[in-house]
Amino acid sequence: MVSVVITGRGGAGKTTMTSNLGAYFSKKGYRTLLVDGDLYLPKLAFHFGIDNPAYNIHTLIKNPGMRVVNAIYHEPKTNVDILPGSSRLYDVIDIDNRRMRDIVREIQKRYQVTIIDSPVGIPFDTISTFRLAQYQLIIVEIERCPVHSVHRMIENEVIKLKSLGEAYGLQVGVMLNKVRESSDKLQDIVDFLEYSVDVPVVGVIPFDYRVPEATNHGIPVVAYSPHSRASKAIKEAGGILGEWALGERRKGFLERLYSAILSLLHGHRVPAGKKV
Repeated sequence: MVSVVITGRGGAGKTTMTSNLGAYFSKKGYRTLLVDGDLYLPKLAFHFGIDNPAYNIHTLIKNPGMRVVNAIYHEPKTNVDILPGSSRLYDVIDIDNRRMRDIVREIQKRYQVTIIDSPVGIPFDTISTFRLAQYQLIIVEIERCPVHSVHRMIENEVIKLKSLGEAYGLQVGVMLNKVRESSDKLQDIVDFLEYSVDVPVVGVIPFDYRVPEATNHGIPVVAYSPHSRASKAIKEAGGILGEWALGERRKGFLERLYSAILSLLHGHRVPAGKKV
């Protein structure tokens, strides 16, 4: 039983990565649960085409006697189970986020992989679940930050979130998302994260218009467009995460940890970073 908490700033792609990694692990044969931990702006349901779920994590919080399994939705296209949030305003008023830990503890025993989507920034909504998890994956988008200040942005975001995860005993990794081919400083950023910040980069996902297109259809891109550049990179990252968290063996691929992923961006192979 493995639990991963997804964190990062707004717009980095936390929910997108939650839905796609969930779809990836489910396709690999793992019983997978995705939990929308953003209690005030939940979005996970939209990524699977679930509109206004009648039972959700908010109804569980407000009705302690309700069985958690009654709020679980099975998505047949990806075979993923989802515990969504409510999009109704009155449901998010007077929410006691401390109940989330009890809810996740009760249901996660049924699954081999549980991924919890956190709110923006410091994840106050999901922090109670950190004691139930073993891993934290920080999603970082570098495109909205000037190259000359990207190291400062990493220090401001990643180091804080990494310190928070480590305080709860979590193993912490980073995924770079929405990376464009023009990012000529990418290798420097990977090196800075791995050797200065001392956090492994488990994936580099290129910007791909197929991703928002898939979201608009309510299907994770790895299922909607499995051969797209983003899907290939997400599956590579999922494989690395599987090696890291689930102990999968991958025929020596990890000896060149990022070569295949970064080659999607640059068209050539680059030195691999540190192993997770």
